[in-house]
Amino acid sequence: MGTGTLYVVATPIGHLGDITQRAVEVLRTADRILAEDTRRARALLSHLGIGGKPVDRLDEHATDADLSRAAGHLAEGEQLAFMTDAGTPVVSDPGNALVRVAASAGAPIVAIPGASAVMAALSVSGLVNGGFRFVGFLPRSGRERREALALVASTPETVVLFESPHRTSDTLRDLAERVPGRKALVARELTKVHEELLRGTVTDLAALDREWRGEVTLVLGPAEVDAAGERAALSDEEIDRRIDRDLALGRRPREIADELSVELGASRREIYTRVLARKG
Repeated sequence: MGTGTLYVVATPIGHLGDITQRAVEVLRTADRILAEDTRRARALLSHLGIGGKPVDRLDEHATDADLSRAAGHLAEGEQLAFMTDAGTPVVSDPGNALVRVAASAGAPIVAIPGASAVMAALSVSGLVNGGFRFVGFLPRSGRERREALALVASTPETVVLFESPHRTSDTLRDLAERVPGRKALVARELTKVHEELLRGTVTDLAALDREWRGEVTLVLGPAEVDAAGERAALSDEEIDRRIDRDLALGRRPREIADELSVELGASRREIYTRVLARKG
């Protein structure tokens, strides 16, 4: 029996009308469906009038045994469709492991493109100037989060990230400390009934006194450049405020210097000397 095919199927991020005809056909003809959330998958399949198919869970807690089982289905010639609960798979979900297993097994892998919160937000942002960097969800806390924020702040191109509504205000405030003047878009509940697009500088958006709800996609515009083509830098006062705040939080001077040197594109030695001077 020949090797089956893995279809990576994009599903709507909100509006059910955004499913493609090709995606519907693949879901209808697949032998088995693998889903990040079987409850949501079955609800979509029911809406599409597709029933009687096995739907297996394959989420972030998938074990090697789960992946081996999927590889076994492919080896038996089954046509598998992998879908997440919303959007394009393998953008911010556990699908990478499945794709790697299928590729290692020599199975054909076919993309069924469609809705994507990343591309939807970019298309309405007006903030694209060439390339962009997608960073997914930022770490919640600690050094990993600070390093991720430093990467975002040091990226001159447009940056797209996802955020939990419970952490959106914190993320906007953290970015406002690093890139206060960069233009940004907060895209909330894209394609859904309560879709909302909020524009302004990062500082403007961070100052909003509101509660965030639903799915949030944040687009950070490219770094501003001056007449000489140089990136706009933080003022000396802004840099000193950052250093003073981090020192007050008990962070080590070397750690502060490492982070700021990446963000500012400056000499680590010079920043370290400056941090020591502020501490003294």
